Amino acid sequence: MDIIEKNILLICISFLVSFLITYISIPSIIKVSKLKNLCDLPDDDRRVHKNVTPTLGGIAVFAGFVISLLFFVDSTDFQELKFLLISVIILFFVGIKDDILMIAPWTKMFLQIIAAFILVVFGRVQITDFHGFFNIHEIPQFIGIPFSVLIFIVLINAINFIDGIDGLSATIGIIITSAFGFWFFLIGEYSFVFVAVALVGSLVAFLKFNLFDVENKIFIGDTGTLIMGLVIAFLAIEFNQKNLELEQSSAFYILPAPAVTFGILIIPLFDFLRIIYIRLIIRKPLFSPDKRHLHHLFLNLGFSHIKTVIILGTTNIFFILISFWLSEFVTIKRLLLLLILSIIGLSMLPKFIIDLKNKRNEKKNISK
Repeated sequence: MDIIEKNILLICISFLVSFLITYISIPSIIKVSKLKNLCDLPDDDRRVHKNVTPTLGGIAVFAGFVISLLFFVDSTDFQELKFLLISVIILFFVGIKDDILMIAPWTKMFLQIIAAFILVVFGRVQITDFHGFFNIHEIPQFIGIPFSVLIFIVLINAINFIDGIDGLSATIGIIITSAFGFWFFLIGEYSFVFVAVALVGSLVAFLKFNLFDVENKIFIGDTGTLIMGLVIAFLAIEFNQKNLELEQSSAFYILPAPAVTFGILIIPLFDFLRIIYIRLIIRKPLFSPDKRHLHHLFLNLGFSHIKTVIILGTTNIFFILISFWLSEFVTIKRLLLLLILSIIGLSMLPKFIIDLKNKRNEKKNISK
């Protein structure tokens, strides 16, 4: 058995371990949550679910991810592991408290910054080069460190923002993490592959209960979305940094890596930026929940949760494939512009259809 076959086998076992740990843990978490009334109540018009549902699915995702990671990743070859786990544990406790007792938004933000700062400064997971974007290449640390922390905060909250309907955040998380993991596999960076696979295995197991189980339904909660966002941000930054280390003659070298990163993250990142922009325009608190997200637009069109997840997930996959394909032909600026214009156009389609339906209904009412 050669090294590649051995690593493929270990990757499969890593996925199985994280999947089984999460899958076995969830029924017990559901039972305890119901006994202790640690559930989400459908008590306002923003909620799209109708039943009392446990919110601590992130505990099982955390367990599957961390145990699989510790078992399969060699810390001597992966210096970032210690700091990744420290940051994950910090967000785990932040999420647990928020899921049970609620935390003030700015307190939660402060703790996210601490977790990100540890990874960026001590783990040295940071952006050091803009890949020629606007003719900027290497950047000093006093720019790179705060910029990298900002990336972590944006992506952590972007994943948290799309956790509004059954299965969406986990499905998008699986798609994004798989895209990064596959590229790391192609270049032989197996430690990062194990990070991706450990998260994907946990999320796949969680989806079974969240999306397809009626009696044992559970939500991932902030515990899960914060961890998911942190890991995705970690992989996104390393994706850009590893491209700097590749020879340009490499078959897997990506010149417009920042633009491709945007393409991989397009659904949660665009939805986050769009919602923040809307809330700033209407002068609403940035972290005040509402029903203006992309998934709400599809629900308003009459699509079910599962159909909405399929639509948004398929859209994200489409943009990932297009981004990688076009990366061979276009520059960062052109690819970014194309992706931004495309997602803006697609995001306007549901509202256009809703407005069209409303006009038709108004005409029918007038004719009556």
